[in-house]
Amino acid sequence: MERSSTTPGGSARREATRQKLYEAAVTLIAEQGFSATTVDEIAERAGVAKGTVYYNFASKSVLFEELLRHGVGLLTASLREAAERTAGEGGGKVDALDAMIRAGLVFIDRYPAFTQLYVAELWRTNRAWQSTLMVVRQQAVAVVEGVLREGVATGEFSEEIDVPLTAAALVGMVLVAALDWQSFQPERSLDEVHAALSRLLQGRVSGRP
Repeated sequence: MERSSTTPGGSARREATRQKLYEAAVTLIAEQGFSATTVDEIAERAGVAKGTVYYNFASKSVLFEELLRHGVGLLTASLREAAERTAGEGGGKVDALDAMIRAGLVFIDRYPAFTQLYVAELWRTNRAWQSTLMVVRQQAVAVVEGVLREGVATGEFSEEIDVPLTAAALVGMVLVAALDWQSFQPERSLDEVHAALSRLLQGRVSGRP
């Protein structure tokens, strides 16, 4: 997975190594689960020494927690960029939500293994990183909430909308629809999936005829 930003004071070499470890960890854990994946396997898949893993991350759990932060951070940035780009082009709030839906689908299409892990971890309550996951999840949902609140303020959306729940529902819709697409309907194109969700958005959120 690509980095979302350059680590202040960090060397390019160390950042590249961390990217290799993220890629190795997300692939292995998606294949065989967190408990079954060992640090040795992560190091081997990344092409580095085992000590390199511990040099960058205190433990396998810390590595996975940072992986969640990293991945959801990328998703959040892509959603925010889509909303800002739409606003810059003079689009309305429905247009911004539609652009965010597409950005989410593009992200999931690019990082399917991470998305599967993220969705699976949302349902677990006994993980050491659960609180971190809730924080980064809210960061992504908050971007959608912001667009909805602005739409309510400008009259584009109904004041009756439950903003937090609607934002969570939109994010969840994209996640579940994309995973279903990749698992059971892979013959569909990204454009087809986006078009279906876009129609749902237009009818259920904007209230347009």
